[in-house]
Amino acid sequence: MQVKLNSDDKVHGGESLAAWVQKETLDRLGRFAEQVTRVDVHLGDASAVHGQVVDKRCTLEARMAGHAPLAVSHEAGKVADAMHGALDKLARKLDSTLGRARDPHARDSIRGG
Repeated sequence: MQVKLNSDDKVHGGESLAAWVQKETLDRLGRFAEQVTRVDVHLGDASAVHGQVVDKRCTLEARMAGHAPLAVSHEAGKVADAMHGALDKLARKLDSTLGRARDPHARDSIRGG
């Protein structure tokens, strides 16, 4: 699974941020490594108004072979909290999307997949 980081000028961190994002993404989504080819991570300011408590946004987009891309977003006061919230949402969405292609007994669905 490839992880690509994009951030605006309000989020600082450089290589250390990129390494942290890579590690966190692989730790939380590693079980989907066979199905997910790439995760695009977008970090930035949620609003132009400074001084707000919730002002960091993390948007994740997962690309999978044979499926449409999935996107989630989470806002929080800190970059780490926004990232973890978005990773949790994406993991649930991947479970739901990929789980629909199989039944509880791991048989292929009649709806394909």
